Amino acid sequence: MEPAITVGLDGSPESLAAAHWAAEEAQRRQLTLRLLHAWPLLVPGPARLPAEVDQNYWAKRIVDNALSELQARFPGLSVVGELVADDAQQALLKAAGESDMIVLGSRGLGSVESYFLGDISMPVVARAEHAVVLVRANTREAGPLPAPPRTAEPVVAAVQLHGPCEDVLSFAFVTAAAWSAPLRVVHGRSLPLHAHAPWGTDHGVAEEIAHEAREQLNQVLRAWREKFPGVEVTDVVRLESPAKAVLREAEGAGLLTVGRRRHHPHLTARLGPVAQAAVHHAGCAVAVVPHD
Repeated sequence: MEPAITVGLDGSPESLAAAHWAAEEAQRRQLTLRLLHAWPLLVPGPARLPAEVDQNYWAKRIVDNALSELQARFPGLSVVGELVADDAQQALLKAAGESDMIVLGSRGLGSVESYFLGDISMPVVARAEHAVVLVRANTREAGPLPAPPRTAEPVVAAVQLHGPCEDVLSFAFVTAAAWSAPLRVVHGRSLPLHAHAPWGTDHGVAEEIAHEAREQLNQVLRAWREKFPGVEVTDVVRLESPAKAVLREAEGAGLLTVGRRRHHPHLTARLGPVAQAAVHHAGCAVAVVPHD
């Protein structure tokens, strides 16, 4: 299968917002956009039947309407629609393994009804082989004209310095370069007990810890800065919990990129605290990138 970005459609305005986000991204990266809707009751039949007797009518309409809208708005983009007879979760996981990224919609901050926090999409975020991007319904409003450039919206990448972060940085740098946007790389580190004193924080110890973290972060970023000289990079170290640090830096961003560990097929899939905080509370689009 040719390189593609796949968006999951469920007929909601949120999934259509995700489709518009994905279309713009596919156009920037010169990839095909694949619109996927899973309908377990899909049955083969004549190509044209009256709506009142075609049990596939609404499923086909979800794909066809989105396809028409995106082709009109992005005339040079390769867009394909796909209707599959499968469980939605399984269809999305399969598509995630075949795509450069998969894009899903969200119904808002902290909503238990949100698309990616439901029974279908959360396992996709936790188990997908490639990046899953979660798009808030108000992140990229659809309109009659092409969306403006994202140059004013920085990309934020959350990195840990005690484990692998190459996949997260690769996704973030490639995206920032495609958007012609600045990149902020943030590392949060909670202060250890010995940095606290009866009167508050021991600023000498805190500064020593921050200096060490900045040196480590600069070392990690050195090769990436050389590889992407056109990307304006700012490194940020915050002495607070990583989740809080990342959410603070994500305010006003166009995309927050976080990592999650790949899981053994027989183990329970879960997200770490930073990824959990990001998908529940970040106000921008969130990319969850798997790594070893």
